[in-house]
Amino acid sequence: MDPHSRRSQFNQRTPKTGPHIPTVRFMEPSPKISLDKFTKPSTSSKAQSGETSPLFTQRPIATNSRIKQDEQHKKDMFLAFVNKALQEKLNGQSKDFDDLVDQFNPKKTGDNATPTTQLRLWIIALSHVLSRLERRHFPLVEAIVNLPWTTMDNAFVKSYTVFVGMLLSARPEYLSLVLSKITQGFTHQSGIQALHNGGPESSSTPLTRRVIYDRLHFLLRHLLSLIPTMPSTLQPLLVRNFPHKRQSQVAQVTYIRNLLRITEYCSELADRMLATIIDRAIQIDVEIQVELEELEEDETQDHGDVFEFDPFDTPVGQEGEESESDGEGEDEGDDISDLSSDDGERDDGPNAEPPSDTQHIHDMVNKLDAILTLIFDHFNNAHAAVKTHAIRSSSPSTPRPSTPFSPLDSPRASSPISEESGRALRTAQFHTLLSIFDRTIIRTFKSRYTQFLIFWYSSLDPEFSDLFQGLLVEKALLGKDIPAVTRAAAASYIASFVSRAQFVDRDGARRVISVLCAFLRTHLDAFDSIWESGQALPSMAHHSVFYAIAQAVFLIFCFRWRDLQEEEDDLEELQGRKKWMTDLNVIQRAITSSLNPLKICSSNVVGQFARVAQATDFIYCYSILEANKRSEYNNGTGQQKVAWSIVGEKINPELHTFFPFDPYKLPRSSSYIQGVYREWSSVAIDDEEDEENGDGDDVDEEDAQDEELVPAGSVFGGLTIPGATSQDNDMVADGLGESFGGMSISPAQPRAAVVAMS
Repeated sequence: MDPHSRRSQFNQRTPKTGPHIPTVRFMEPSPKISLDKFTKPSTSSKAQSGETSPLFTQRPIATNSRIKQDEQHKKDMFLAFVNKALQEKLNGQSKDFDDLVDQFNPKKTGDNATPTTQLRLWIIALSHVLSRLERRHFPLVEAIVNLPWTTMDNAFVKSYTVFVGMLLSARPEYLSLVLSKITQGFTHQSGIQALHNGGPESSSTPLTRRVIYDRLHFLLRHLLSLIPTMPSTLQPLLVRNFPHKRQSQVAQVTYIRNLLRITEYCSELADRMLATIIDRAIQIDVEIQVELEELEEDETQDHGDVFEFDPFDTPVGQEGEESESDGEGEDEGDDISDLSSDDGERDDGPNAEPPSDTQHIHDMVNKLDAILTLIFDHFNNAHAAVKTHAIRSSSPSTPRPSTPFSPLDSPRASSPISEESGRALRTAQFHTLLSIFDRTIIRTFKSRYTQFLIFWYSSLDPEFSDLFQGLLVEKALLGKDIPAVTRAAAASYIASFVSRAQFVDRDGARRVISVLCAFLRTHLDAFDSIWESGQALPSMAHHSVFYAIAQAVFLIFCFRWRDLQEEEDDLEELQGRKKWMTDLNVIQRAITSSLNPLKICSSNVVGQFARVAQATDFIYCYSILEANKRSEYNNGTGQQKVAWSIVGEKINPELHTFFPFDPYKLPRSSSYIQGVYREWSSVAIDDEEDEENGDGDDVDEEDAQDEELVPAGSVFGGLTIPGATSQDNDMVADGLGESFGGMSISPAQPRAAVVAMS
């Protein structure tokens, strides 16, 4: 056979390894090769040893390295342009620098806005030259800070967060600029900028405000980890961006929710942020100086369900038309919950009259109710943290729903806290609230609901209740360097707290009454000593605390008189009268003294005390009340003339008409108060008790004369005072419930500004 023949055996070579592949010569058609037989398991020793044929070894795709080279080439080009632009800006040439700034300005680029992938390359390039961003490069930094980055994809958000942290580490002078933008972003109005931007790229989930706020909190928390001293700069900016009280409910709620969330990861700001929120609640609270029952029921129902939805879950771009004005004194043009639209353009000048329309009162009530609900929820979450931890540790975890922000996740998903840590957190929060109460709440008259924050928190732990009562007693009785008006306010607080708090037990009520009565006794001894020595009698201001304490005792007696009696085993029947705790003996001495507290104290409290004292057979006050009514200032002899001259000096009437824990009427937040609050109906005297405690037929001649002067059913201080006849005994029992049950004993007052006590 011809060796050069194509069929020659010399042209057929067996490969050294691998399968046999037919030889293909130039210009010959390539035969089709089936790879099926090569995919079958090999029985060769190499196959058994786990080795694979080189024919099927996975090789790197040739284009990967080329793509990486292209990306690196782009980065180098971006970095070269950035270096050139920054240098030329220093040399006085701004063209390239202005082009660089425009890359981060969506308003200037319009439809040709820079895509996020390219913006990310600019961010990466700038991260290499942060030390060169001097004061003359401020427009570039400002454009980057104002970039609507919270509406972009997750990859860009990550790069942006890292870049801002590096920027502030290298250039701390830009801290205020960055924090101003972040704090502005926590407002409800900040969502307007997102209306002009789409949702996150390649995301099918709608972009909501919750995602935007999550990203802002993530950035802020990242910066706090890098700059420990940042809270001192952050705090005034957060206060500055707080919505004006005239702005809508949704604006107030949105910003306060973000502030409370900041306190969860920045404990240094917890005290000041809570103080700021509570101060705003008080500003709104003092404008609600009417009984809520006076508002028309139909209008209340119109606005009762306005805020059932969560504004954080509103998709960006679906909020409706909003006004871009965010100035103080103006309402947002939010058609979702613009509860203050009638009040947004009011003249707040010195000659402007306070709004008196019912709609305005409804608006303020709804705002205050929403704010207090947020604070109650915030405290309740800390209180329930230990129980939540126990439930979570005993049950399998539930996967969180995915969101456009899932790679960064919310900073609120913190690790479970232990029981010790939970108690420490509750204690720290209580002391913060107690400090705020001491600085702000107790110094403000006309506040009707804000003080219930510490009322509820005191119910969580007996230690908290004792600390709160201790603060009030110390201020009222021992605060010699404290203004008398503050001491009188503390007395009103302690009286209302002990009367209304269900968690203040019998022993607690008796301890408070004991120290209050001891003060009255000491003051009366000092007054008698001055009178007997012939010295000049002090003025009414000197006795203002005495009257405040006496009124506190009267009020506590009305609510807690059952607890002020001796135990069943120690009861002694003495001429048909039950034995009371011995400290109460000073009451008879006080009301018959020349200081005459029944004339000075609140007529509502005095009238009610007289009715309860008579119904419980404790003391009879109506003869003194009638003598006060007849005598006024010109009757009496001896010490009585002195008394009339003392009581003739009027003191601040607000001291005796302020009952801080009157019935709680806010509809949404009232659920926190209902379980710990003592209603009058639960302590009112029923008919059977009234019949056991006294028989109205045994009336002496002097009392009968007083009855003629004060006929049954006459009005004293706005309350019906029954006579002492048997036919009016039922009125005594019924009147108690009517007086303290269905209404507040604080008289309705016109709205006024905060009265600071200093």
